[in-house]
Amino acid sequence: MKQSLIEVTQRIQERSAPTRKAYLQRVNHAITTPRGADRLGCANVAHAFAALPTSDKFRVVAEKAKNIGVITAYNDMLSAHQPYETFPAIIRDEARKLGATVQVAGGVPAMCDGVTQGEPGMELSLFSRDTIAMATAVGLSHDVFDAALLLGVCDKIVPGLLIGALHFGHLPCVFVPAGPMSTGIDNTTKSKVREKYAQGLVGREELLASESAAYHGAGTCTFYGTANSNQMLLEAMGLHVPGAAFIHPHSGMREELTREAVRAVLSITQGQRFTPIGQMVDERVIVNAMVALLATGGSTNHLIHWVAVARAAGIIIDWTDFSDLSDNTPLLARVYPNGKADVNEFQNAGGPAFVIRELIDAGYMHADVSSVVIGGLRDFCKQPALFEKDLIWVDLPEQTPDDTIVRNTEKPFSESGGMKLLTGNLGRGVIKTSAVPEDRQIVEAPAIIFNGQEELLAAFERGDLERDFIAVVRFQGPSANGMPELHKLTPPLSVLQSKGFQVAIVTDGRMSGASGKVPAAIHVSPEVNMGGPLGKVRDGDIIRLNSIVGTLNALVDSDEWAEREIVHMSDQQRNGNGHGMGRELFGGMRRHALSAEQGAVTWL
Repeated sequence: MKQSLIEVTQRIQERSAPTRKAYLQRVNHAITTPRGADRLGCANVAHAFAALPTSDKFRVVAEKAKNIGVITAYNDMLSAHQPYETFPAIIRDEARKLGATVQVAGGVPAMCDGVTQGEPGMELSLFSRDTIAMATAVGLSHDVFDAALLLGVCDKIVPGLLIGALHFGHLPCVFVPAGPMSTGIDNTTKSKVREKYAQGLVGREELLASESAAYHGAGTCTFYGTANSNQMLLEAMGLHVPGAAFIHPHSGMREELTREAVRAVLSITQGQRFTPIGQMVDERVIVNAMVALLATGGSTNHLIHWVAVARAAGIIIDWTDFSDLSDNTPLLARVYPNGKADVNEFQNAGGPAFVIRELIDAGYMHADVSSVVIGGLRDFCKQPALFEKDLIWVDLPEQTPDDTIVRNTEKPFSESGGMKLLTGNLGRGVIKTSAVPEDRQIVEAPAIIFNGQEELLAAFERGDLERDFIAVVRFQGPSANGMPELHKLTPPLSVLQSKGFQVAIVTDGRMSGASGKVPAAIHVSPEVNMGGPLGKVRDGDIIRLNSIVGTLNALVDSDEWAEREIVHMSDQQRNGNGHGMGRELFGGMRRHALSAEQGAVTWL
């Protein structure tokens, strides 16, 4: 193994020793507690199984058959989750063949960031993750399950399900994806139409036609944003059936992979292969997920989400860990927005299996970890296939059929991963470097202050931004307004950058998991609403963003900087962020949220 991998893992293990020990003690106590169907009162048991067919009641109570709880994020608002409508019937059918029973233990909310992007509803998005975790806990708290299957794909849903599952760490768990939609128009064409719309060169009709050609059917959006990064990370953690991530929802193989998930979870519920999720997800598994994210140029959102996921398992990670791993992890994939390919083309070029194989073979990942299948993580280096209707796994060729999409470790796209930690007198932030052109890695320009994305968009429409500048968008952190994504700022800033202006964004908020070529120093912590130094910046201050060495500074005399007061949110702004579209209900989460680097966790 690479020395950097060993050092970061050991550092995390040492830092996490007290919290991980306490977590495992709770897990082990729950494991040794008699199963719920045998331990609960008769009325409790009767309620739990009242709606089951009589034969299933007999199985689970008298024969002590394994009872699988299903937590589903099904709704038909999310294209990625619409296929889940039929999954419970498939899961029940396969479980009965194997002598087990199944109950849908609960549903969790699942919002589409694509629908709420730039709208008030987006201010619920980040906190929906912890809401999903709590809803997962509500479903599993009925305490009559021997294992769990978790059905979810998109941005906050997978981290929320995983956080919830880890709080039931005594249960064996398998995640069940639904797959990406088929390829629509290419992402470059889609982005160009967005930029033309921002300039007023095309109208709403042309823009809607373009967007509808990109987002056109069931399945995950096909760019490599947060949702598809989720699937890559779950593969690298060994929590899927191997190779399940990027198989189309309507492929014949999808049903077989779902049935295999039932077989897999039952295989780890008893005997020598008993593998509860709380024991499986250890420090090495968390590091493997971090490496997979960096090696593929995945979503910046996971620098928040996986901190929270790790914390749910008693493991403490921070952005320095990500940065140190990034400096020593090769970039092996170019998938939009880091390249032209979509995830279907990524899958055809080798996909997660190719990347995981390369990382393991070159010593960048821990291979000696448990997974939901017998072969451990090595089984995730193969791709699934159907042979006479039977599901099999096949070895990949040594070389990819398209090295513009994925590459071997001997010839990476970059010697380092796609993320960089930024530090300086403006705080600690991160930048996704994998999509930023080399000539934009350093930006030095005057600051223009915005108190929200609406102000920046209005300035662009007035023509006030035809110059070099760094947009400082403040009051966008978890405690201020729930840390919405600022994805709608990408098209106008891209237009300005294409005109030759030096532009960048610095914010205590998030950009989309699909953020791309515009340099963006994001998640700057502490956030302004909590006294962060971005609140000291004034219009005209020169800011230097250097993503090569990892610095973020206002070039202001140190004495003057020390004397400056931090600007605070106005009452009008605070009230505006707190009302409408259900935002009132999330006021407690805003007040209790930890910083972005602490995962924006609301449950500690």
